[in-house]
Amino acid sequence: MGQMLGPQVEDSRARGEPAPKAARKRLPDDEVSAATRKMRMLRSLPCGNRYEKLARAQGAAIIAGVDEVGRGALFGPVVAAAVILPADTRIRGLRDSKQLLPEDRERLATIVRTRALAVAVEEVDAETIDRVNIYQASRMAMTAAVLRLDPQPDHLLIDALRLDLPHAQTAIIYGDSLSISIAAASVVAKVYRDRRMCELDAEYPGYGLASHKGYATPEHREALKNLGPSVLHRKSFAPVAQIDLPWEDFAAEDDLRCPIDSSA
Repeated sequence: MGQMLGPQVEDSRARGEPAPKAARKRLPDDEVSAATRKMRMLRSLPCGNRYEKLARAQGAAIIAGVDEVGRGALFGPVVAAAVILPADTRIRGLRDSKQLLPEDRERLATIVRTRALAVAVEEVDAETIDRVNIYQASRMAMTAAVLRLDPQPDHLLIDALRLDLPHAQTAIIYGDSLSISIAAASVVAKVYRDRRMCELDAEYPGYGLASHKGYATPEHREALKNLGPSVLHRKSFAPVAQIDLPWEDFAAEDDLRCPIDSSA
Protein backbone atom coordinates (compact mmCIF):
# COMPACT_ATOMS: atom_id res chain seq x y z
CA MET A 1 0.00 0.00 0.00
CA GLY A 2 1.39 3.40 -0.95
CA GLN A 3 2.13 6.00 1.73
CA MET A 4 -0.55 8.64 2.22
CA LEU A 5 0.92 12.11 1.76
CA GLY A 6 -0.55 15.50 2.59
CA PRO A 7 -1.32 17.90 -0.26
CA GLN A 8 1.65 20.17 0.57
CA VAL A 9 4.07 17.22 0.33
CA GLU A 10 2.53 15.99 -2.93
CA ASP A 11 2.72 19.48 -4.45
CA SER A 12 6.36 19.85 -3.41
CA ARG A 13 7.32 16.51 -4.94
CA ALA A 14 5.47 17.33 -8.13
CA ARG A 15 7.58 20.49 -8.48
CA GLY A 16 10.77 18.58 -7.68
CA GLU A 17 11.25 20.46 -4.39
CA PRO A 18 12.14 18.93 -1.00
CA ALA A 19 9.13 18.16 1.16
CA PRO A 20 8.54 20.67 3.98
CA LYS A 21 9.72 19.58 7.41
CA ALA A 22 7.07 18.53 9.87
CA ALA A 23 6.31 21.28 12.37
CA ARG A 24 7.83 20.73 15.80
CA LYS A 25 5.19 20.23 18.45
CA ARG A 26 4.99 23.20 20.79
CA LEU A 27 4.95 22.24 24.44
CA PRO A 28 2.39 23.95 26.69
CA ASP A 29 3.76 26.82 28.79
CA ASP A 30 3.42 24.84 32.02
CA GLU A 31 5.81 22.18 30.63
CA VAL A 32 8.72 24.47 29.75
CA SER A 33 11.20 26.52 31.75
CA ALA A 34 10.56 30.04 32.97
CA ALA A 35 13.20 31.33 30.54
CA THR A 36 11.41 29.68 27.62
CA ARG A 37 8.07 31.11 28.73
CA LYS A 38 9.57 34.58 28.95
CA MET A 39 11.15 34.27 25.49
CA ARG A 40 7.80 33.20 24.04
CA MET A 41 6.16 36.22 25.64
CA LEU A 42 8.80 38.60 24.28
CA ARG A 43 8.48 37.18 20.79
CA SER A 44 4.76 37.85 20.89
CA LEU A 45 5.29 41.58 21.54
CA PRO A 46 4.96 43.90 18.52
CA CYS A 47 8.19 45.81 17.87
CA GLY A 48 7.30 49.02 16.06
CA ASN A 49 6.97 52.81 16.11
CA ARG A 50 4.25 53.22 18.74
CA TYR A 51 6.43 54.91 21.37
CA GLU A 52 8.22 57.00 18.76
CA LYS A 53 4.86 58.33 17.54
CA LEU A 54 3.76 59.08 21.10
CA ALA A 55 6.96 61.06 21.71
CA ARG A 56 6.47 63.02 18.48
CA ALA A 57 2.88 63.74 19.43
CA GLN A 58 4.29 65.37 22.59
CA GLY A 59 6.55 67.62 20.49
CA ALA A 60 9.74 65.55 20.14
CA ALA A 61 11.63 65.98 16.86
CA ILE A 62 14.78 63.89 17.35
CA ILE A 63 14.28 60.61 19.21
CA ALA A 64 17.06 58.25 20.30
CA GLY A 65 16.69 54.66 21.38
CA VAL A 66 19.18 53.57 24.05
CA ASP A 67 20.10 50.09 25.26
CA GLU A 68 23.00 48.11 26.73
CA VAL A 69 24.35 44.58 26.44
CA GLY A 70 26.69 42.49 28.55
CA ARG A 71 25.29 43.15 32.02
CA GLY A 72 25.30 39.46 32.91
CA ALA A 73 28.71 38.57 31.47
CA LEU A 74 31.65 37.59 33.67
CA PHE A 75 34.28 39.10 31.39
CA GLY A 76 34.88 42.39 29.66
CA PRO A 77 32.96 45.62 29.27
CA VAL A 78 29.30 46.46 29.37
CA VAL A 79 28.41 48.16 26.07
CA ALA A 80 25.69 50.69 25.32
CA ALA A 81 24.44 52.12 22.04
CA ALA A 82 22.25 55.10 21.21
CA VAL A 83 20.55 55.29 17.81
CA ILE A 84 18.52 58.03 16.11
CA LEU A 85 16.33 56.71 13.29
CA PRO A 86 14.40 58.87 10.80
CA ALA A 87 10.69 59.26 11.52
CA ASP A 88 8.51 56.28 10.58
CA THR A 89 11.48 54.01 9.86
CA ARG A 90 10.58 50.37 9.31
CA ILE A 91 13.21 47.62 9.28
CA ARG A 92 11.82 44.17 8.66
CA GLY A 93 12.78 41.64 11.35
CA LEU A 94 14.34 44.17 13.72
CA ARG A 95 13.75 43.40 17.39
CA ASP A 96 15.59 42.63 20.64
CA SER A 97 19.06 41.29 19.81
CA LYS A 98 18.62 38.29 22.16
CA GLN A 99 15.85 36.98 19.90
CA LEU A 100 17.94 37.08 16.73
CA LEU A 101 20.44 34.70 15.18
CA PRO A 102 24.00 36.06 14.94
CA GLU A 103 23.84 36.38 11.15
CA ASP A 104 20.56 38.30 11.41
CA ARG A 105 22.04 40.63 14.02
CA GLU A 106 25.00 41.37 11.75
CA ARG A 107 22.73 42.08 8.78
CA LEU A 108 20.33 44.26 10.78
CA ALA A 109 23.16 46.21 12.45
CA THR A 110 24.46 47.12 9.01
CA ILE A 111 20.99 48.27 7.92
CA VAL A 112 20.56 50.31 11.10
CA ARG A 113 23.91 52.05 10.65
CA THR A 114 23.07 52.80 7.00
CA ARG A 115 19.66 54.29 7.73
CA ALA A 116 20.28 55.98 11.08
CA LEU A 117 20.73 59.72 11.42
CA ALA A 118 23.26 59.07 14.19
CA VAL A 119 24.77 56.10 16.05
CA ALA A 120 27.02 56.14 19.12
CA VAL A 121 28.54 53.24 21.06
CA GLU A 122 30.29 53.40 24.43
CA GLU A 123 31.75 50.79 26.76
CA VAL A 124 32.63 50.72 30.44
CA ASP A 125 35.42 48.35 31.43
CA ALA A 126 35.48 45.56 33.99
CA GLU A 127 37.58 47.55 36.47
CA THR A 128 34.94 50.28 36.60
CA ILE A 129 32.16 47.70 36.84
CA ASP A 130 33.87 46.23 39.91
CA ARG A 131 34.28 49.68 41.43
CA VAL A 132 30.78 51.12 40.93
CA ASN A 133 28.64 47.96 40.29
CA ILE A 134 27.13 46.74 37.04
CA TYR A 135 23.93 48.78 37.28
CA GLN A 136 25.77 52.07 37.60
CA ALA A 137 28.30 51.06 34.96
CA SER A 138 25.45 50.33 32.54
CA ARG A 139 23.98 53.77 33.21
CA MET A 140 27.40 55.33 32.65
CA ALA A 141 27.77 53.61 29.28
CA MET A 142 24.28 54.64 28.16
CA THR A 143 24.78 58.23 29.30
CA ALA A 144 28.10 58.48 27.45
CA ALA A 145 26.54 57.03 24.29
CA VAL A 146 23.73 59.60 24.34
CA LEU A 147 26.16 62.48 24.85
CA ARG A 148 28.20 61.39 21.83
CA LEU A 149 25.23 61.62 19.46
CA ASP A 150 25.25 64.38 16.87
CA PRO A 151 22.66 65.79 16.55
CA GLN A 152 21.60 65.61 20.17
CA PRO A 153 18.14 64.06 20.69
CA ASP A 154 15.31 65.84 22.44
CA HIS A 155 13.69 62.59 23.65
CA LEU A 156 15.14 59.28 24.80
CA LEU A 157 13.46 55.88 24.68
CA ILE A 158 15.25 53.61 27.14
CA ASP A 159 14.81 49.98 28.13
CA ALA A 160 13.30 50.10 31.65
CA LEU A 161 15.31 52.86 33.32
CA ARG A 162 16.04 56.61 33.35
CA LEU A 163 19.34 58.43 33.00
CA ASP A 164 20.62 61.51 34.80
CA LEU A 165 20.31 63.67 31.70
CA PRO A 166 18.19 66.74 30.94
CA HIS A 167 16.58 65.08 27.92
CA ALA A 168 12.90 64.12 28.02
CA GLN A 169 12.79 60.35 28.57
CA THR A 170 10.43 57.41 28.35
CA ALA A 171 11.42 54.25 30.24
CA ILE A 172 9.78 51.22 28.63
CA ILE A 173 9.65 47.79 30.24
CA TYR A 174 10.73 45.25 27.59
CA GLY A 175 11.53 48.29 25.46
CA ASP A 176 13.93 46.39 23.20
CA SER A 177 11.00 44.17 22.19
CA LEU A 178 8.53 47.04 21.73
CA SER A 179 10.40 50.04 20.30
CA ILE A 180 12.21 49.93 16.97
CA SER A 181 14.64 52.60 18.20
CA ILE A 182 15.60 50.63 21.32
CA ALA A 183 15.80 47.41 19.29
CA ALA A 184 18.17 49.16 16.89
CA ALA A 185 20.39 50.20 19.80
CA SER A 186 20.25 46.67 21.21
CA VAL A 187 21.40 45.11 17.92
CA VAL A 188 24.18 47.65 17.34
CA ALA A 189 25.50 47.22 20.89
CA LYS A 190 25.33 43.41 20.72
CA VAL A 191 27.18 43.18 17.40
CA TYR A 192 29.84 45.61 18.64
CA ARG A 193 30.37 43.70 21.90
CA ASP A 194 30.43 40.28 20.22
CA ARG A 195 33.15 41.50 17.85
CA ARG A 196 35.13 42.84 20.81
CA MET A 197 34.89 39.45 22.50
CA CYS A 198 36.26 37.76 19.37
CA GLU A 199 39.18 40.22 19.34
CA LEU A 200 39.87 39.69 23.04
CA ASP A 201 39.74 35.92 22.57
CA ALA A 202 43.07 36.18 20.75
CA GLU A 203 44.56 38.23 23.60
CA TYR A 204 43.19 36.00 26.37
CA PRO A 205 43.17 32.49 24.90
CA GLY A 206 41.78 29.46 26.66
CA TYR A 207 38.57 30.98 28.02
CA GLY A 208 36.48 30.44 24.87
CA LEU A 209 35.44 34.10 24.62
CA ALA A 210 34.69 33.94 20.90
CA SER A 211 32.15 31.23 21.63
CA HIS A 212 30.31 32.35 24.77
CA LYS A 213 31.14 36.09 24.59
CA GLY A 214 32.11 36.20 28.27
CA TYR A 215 28.90 34.80 29.74
CA ALA A 216 28.77 32.19 32.50
CA THR A 217 28.53 29.04 30.40
CA PRO A 218 29.82 25.69 31.75
CA GLU A 219 32.77 26.02 29.35
CA HIS A 220 33.66 29.43 30.74
CA ARG A 221 33.31 28.33 34.36
CA GLU A 222 35.57 25.35 33.72
CA ALA A 223 38.19 27.60 32.09
CA LEU A 224 38.04 29.91 35.12
CA LYS A 225 38.76 26.95 37.40
CA ASN A 226 41.71 25.86 35.29
CA LEU A 227 43.22 29.23 34.36
CA GLY A 228 41.96 31.56 37.05
CA PRO A 229 40.51 34.98 36.25
CA SER A 230 42.20 37.29 33.76
CA VAL A 231 42.66 41.01 34.34
CA LEU A 232 39.48 41.66 32.33
CA HIS A 233 37.25 39.36 34.37
CA ARG A 234 34.73 41.06 36.66
CA LYS A 235 36.12 40.26 40.09
CA SER A 236 32.94 41.44 41.86
CA PHE A 237 30.81 38.80 40.14
CA ALA A 238 30.31 35.73 42.31
CA PRO A 239 31.47 33.01 39.84
CA VAL A 240 34.74 34.92 39.38
CA ALA A 241 35.19 35.99 43.01
CA GLN A 242 34.75 32.43 44.24
CA ILE A 243 37.68 31.25 42.10
CA ASP A 244 40.02 33.47 44.11
CA LEU A 245 38.85 32.21 47.50
CA PRO A 246 41.48 29.85 48.99
CA TRP A 247 39.08 27.07 49.95
CA GLU A 248 41.78 24.38 50.10
CA ASP A 249 43.99 26.55 52.30
CA PHE A 250 41.09 27.15 54.65
CA ALA A 251 40.41 23.44 54.92
CA ALA A 252 44.03 22.79 55.85
CA GLU A 253 44.04 25.28 58.72
CA ASP A 254 43.25 23.55 62.02
CA ASP A 255 42.43 26.84 63.72
CA LEU A 256 39.60 27.48 61.23
CA ARG A 257 37.77 24.29 62.14
CA CYS A 258 34.72 24.45 64.35
CA PRO A 259 35.79 23.93 67.98
CA ILE A 260 34.48 20.88 69.80
CA ASP A 261 32.45 21.65 72.92
CA SER A 262 34.10 19.50 75.57
CA SER A 263 31.28 20.13 78.00
CA ALA A 264 28.75 18.33 75.82
